[in-house]
Amino acid sequence: MIRSMTGYGRGRAQVGEIAFSVEVKAVNHRYGDVNIKAPRLLLPYEGEIKKQVSATLKRGKIDIFINQEPTDAAVTIPVLNRPVAQAYIQAFKEMQQEFNLTNGASLELLVAQKDVLVLQENCFDEIQLKQCLAQALDDALKALVVMRDREGEATRIDISERLGLMAQLLGQIEERAPQVPLEWQIKLQERLARYGDDAADPQRIAQEIALFADRCDISEEVVRFKSHLEQFADLLDVEEPVGRQLDFLIQELNRETNTMGSKSNDADLTRQVVTIKAELEKIREQVQNIE
Repeated sequence: MIRSMTGYGRGRAQVGEIAFSVEVKAVNHRYGDVNIKAPRLLLPYEGEIKKQVSATLKRGKIDIFINQEPTDAAVTIPVLNRPVAQAYIQAFKEMQQEFNLTNGASLELLVAQKDVLVLQENCFDEIQLKQCLAQALDDALKALVVMRDREGEATRIDISERLGLMAQLLGQIEERAPQVPLEWQIKLQERLARYGDDAADPQRIAQEIALFADRCDISEEVVRFKSHLEQFADLLDVEEPVGRQLDFLIQELNRETNTMGSKSNDADLTRQVVTIKAELEKIREQVQNIE
């Protein structure tokens, strides 16, 4: 079973007084690249987050967005910064004495000064925090995997149909290829007869025919192509990630196809080879998005 690298999932969890929502977005990438955008209080847990993601998603550019949602417990609370407040009060008193000011500093004026009140993150139980985060992330990953599996199955069906078409074309090539040297032999003999070259050396003609047959012999390429097709089809049903293996096989299939095309020396064979190359290109584009 193949799996797409593209997907989206969302999860939410609340444990005690803390709640997180997690979004996971993934697109195709040659390797596994995990990027995390999260509140500052989760910085110590980025390693654990990446480990949990990597256990489920092996390849792809994966973006994790984590938000801390408001609950009955405030996320941040205002705290009086006493040294700063005392410094402001002392400064106000000195200004009042130096400039003969009659009105004293009000509470509103004091509170409006920078850093007199600072927002402090509420402390949460670490066990609850990690449990909540892991649960929300797990739900998001499960939703993403469902989407990846659904898209992967559609891709598998399409690739299987294209593999079947290429197998048919390969069968036609196998049937046509042996006829090419025979037809060339007949044309050569007709050409010699047309020019009245009755003195042509039969041994020389036989050598030319043998050389031509050898140059256009694609039996080895056909055998290897058929073997690669079978391996490709088998990998589509493997449970583990096979994207890189499929990519390698596509390269090998293209190599055999190019060789067949260069040896074909026949219009019908060339058309069939071109059709196979077109199908391989479509499969190659899809393989780029397989995990």
